[in-house]
Amino acid sequence: MTAYEPPDGPGTEAYDAVVLAGGAARRLGGADKPGVRVGGRALLDRVLAACAGARTTVVVADPRPTARPVLWAREEPPGGGPVAALDAGLRRTTAPYVVVLSADLPFLAEETVRRLLDTLRGPAPAPAPPDGVLVTDPGGRDQPLVAAYRTDALRRELTRLGAEHGGTAGLPLRRLVGALRLTRITDPVASFDCDTWDDIAAARARIREHGHVLDEWISAVKDELGIDLDVDTRELLDLARDAAHNVARPAAPLTTFLVGYAAAKAGGGPEAVAEAARKATALALGWADETGADGSDAKPGSSEAKPNSSDTPSGAPGSAPDAG
Repeated sequence: MTAYEPPDGPGTEAYDAVVLAGGAARRLGGADKPGVRVGGRALLDRVLAACAGARTTVVVADPRPTARPVLWAREEPPGGGPVAALDAGLRRTTAPYVVVLSADLPFLAEETVRRLLDTLRGPAPAPAPPDGVLVTDPGGRDQPLVAAYRTDALRRELTRLGAEHGGTAGLPLRRLVGALRLTRITDPVASFDCDTWDDIAAARARIREHGHVLDEWISAVKDELGIDLDVDTRELLDLARDAAHNVARPAAPLTTFLVGYAAAKAGGGPEAVAEAARKATALALGWADETGADGSDAKPGSSEAKPNSSDTPSGAPGSAPDAG
């Protein structure tokens, strides 16, 4: 179960997440789609990062290693389709709201999850509040697996479908969501899913674009190292620049490493990183201030550094020999 403490205040009730990750991936030739890496992270881990605020996250699939702790569920029978999978996942949730996601959304972000929930929890439009809020893709098509729902509404419809059809296996998802009152939001980036190898290639190419690559790299490294820490990236980049410019180019990576080590020894957390970075930045700037006004360092042997001859002990290195 994910560690989550919901904030206080109206409209901030806890939510759970159900991630469907057990599809056959036929258009990928039966590949293990949730495990396919995009930007150094498995598709499933990318989706789990987007719903990190969930009180409970249930993944409907066979268990596998994940970057975040989750609960596991399996539809009956295995391969019984998305409605049966959602039914199995929902049985392990308790929050009044549930975010339902597929495991192949490389660009889903926490901001989209918050937007879905805020819209669902917001002022109720006439004549009644919505049962769910879902994302539409650039073509205007509904994406019911990029959505937030009222848990009781989903349970009500799942119970009805199960009674009518003798179970939920094999039922299309539209049978479930078609009976719900839905609100829609547009998010062409979050709705991008990876059904084919061409989709995977397009996602990998986008992540390597200049505007995305740094954030993607940092997220991948944090997942790989098991670090769940948000820091001011610009502050660290400024430190690296100051160390490289005022000391020497190799000082940049070494200094940022030492800042991370010092922050860990101080107990970790964004505040510890910021304080260590502040000290290291001040040191780098002070290092540059020791340069002379003419831009040259005061080196041994220069007129600025050479001690007065009268202060040099007789016989000391560099002193004039005795005249006898």
